[in-house]
Amino acid sequence: MRNADIDMKVKLIHGFSNKTRIQILESIKEKEKTVSQIVEEINGNQSNISQHLACLKGCGIIVGRNEGKYCYYRLRNQNIRDLLAMFDAVLEDVQNEIDCCERHID
Repeated sequence: MRNADIDMKVKLIHGFSNKTRIQILESIKEKEKTVSQIVEEINGNQSNISQHLACLKGCGIIVGRNEGKYCYYRLRNQNIRDLLAMFDAVLEDVQNEIDCCERHID
């Protein structure tokens, strides 16, 4: 695999490497939402959530749709939804090892 391809993969994975971004993805997994709806659901602050949304959008994981004065965010496609489900399935398999990981990052 070329270094450029690996760099792109790292950028994609970076989108999934933060607790707030995962909360956002879980929030919009089934239904598109506005920033305000996401902020309320995950109990965050608008500035922080907006920065994470920009990261997710920049990584190609989510898309936004403007309607009037609101922007609605949703997962880019079914592949992203499937990837989130795959994370859940893998997590079930490795939960005990993760719980014991000394280098676990919050």
